[in-house]
Amino acid sequence: MNTLFDRGRISEGAMLEILRNHSNVVFQPAFDDPRFSGINPYALGLDMMQDIQRISTEPTAEDRDWFPDIAGRGDWRDTLLDAWANHRDESFIRQYLSPTLIRKWRLFVLADGADEPHYEVASIHNERGYGKIRSALAQSYDVGARRPDVQVVDVDLLGDRHLRLQHNVKDGILLEDESRDATLRHIRSLWGYDVSLAAIDAGTGAMLSERSTKEI
Repeated sequence: MNTLFDRGRISEGAMLEILRNHSNVVFQPAFDDPRFSGINPYALGLDMMQDIQRISTEPTAEDRDWFPDIAGRGDWRDTLLDAWANHRDESFIRQYLSPTLIRKWRLFVLADGADEPHYEVASIHNERGYGKIRSALAQSYDVGARRPDVQVVDVDLLGDRHLRLQHNVKDGILLEDESRDATLRHIRSLWGYDVSLAAIDAGTGAMLSERSTKEI
């Protein structure tokens, strides 16, 4: 848009409207803003793309350690084209979020254990913390990671044909009772035989609960 304006292809009024819309899209509210309490992905994405340009053209020693493949190469457009073509949100963050931006955004990781009375600041601005912060932020944009992990683990084909499912529970978040039971009933109607679902803690392997269509 700036180039089109410089060439006289769009008017000042159009450029002002573009700048207004752009500013609204990439606006990042403060942490205590009542309108929105999370990270604006458009603001973060724009900052990351501008940071890739900086790393490619004016890298620091830290950038050369973290991004040896692109630091100082100058071809930031090729890097961005490759990122747009081959990365989703979470992998883009995991690959290109720099310590510089982590400091600029003042990012850190809170450990929120269900059995602990207080939050713990688990990762901060140091070499180990940068990697954990980047990984945690990327994980938050992974759609697959937010979906329940339910798998078929056993079926008695030679006996009563009982189908056994397992829910690998993350962060102690169990399935909602009503929708879980409705899903089990639906699977039972499709399978034609009894179905059970065991909730297993993904970290410890401990059994948390078990539900069967015999009980519904």
